[in-house]
Amino acid sequence: MSAQKRLSVLLAASCLAATCGGGTPVPTSPSAAQSFLAGTWTGTLTIDREGEPSTSGAATWTFVPVDGTNLQTFSVTIRSQNPWLSMTATVTSAITPSNQPPARISTQGSYPSPRGCTGTLLSVGTADRTSIDADFSGVDCQSLARSTFRGHVVLSR
Repeated sequence: MSAQKRLSVLLAASCLAATCGGGTPVPTSPSAAQSFLAGTWTGTLTIDREGEPSTSGAATWTFVPVDGTNLQTFSVTIRSQNPWLSMTATVTSAITPSNQPPARISTQGSYPSPRGCTGTLLSVGTADRTSIDADFSGVDCQSLARSTFRGHVVLSR
């Protein structure tokens, strides 16, 4: 076998060895970007209503990014164990000015009221890598007295 053929065979063998079990794997696709907000956050929801005592209870918010929104819009499942507003709802949140913390967070939507109607909620505040601190307000069963509420939600990882 000529020296040129031996060199070609050795070169081919070393190329195969590099790609079969000892070489660096070739990535198949880029990793999906992750949002600092994605996942489950827990904390406390406090609600104040005119002429009534404040109530506080556990709250869990789970954020799932909405595709195609540059990680700035989320579907959010809220689970509230507040004695006055015990409910589970899926609403929408958005963060600005970018998808990086700290960010302004706005959450809004409707929820099934424990009083048999559909209520609406709005929450505006700030979010960073480990905490969310926001106002929380809404209208529950417009036909009932004292249906407007205000409050505060504090969540952490």
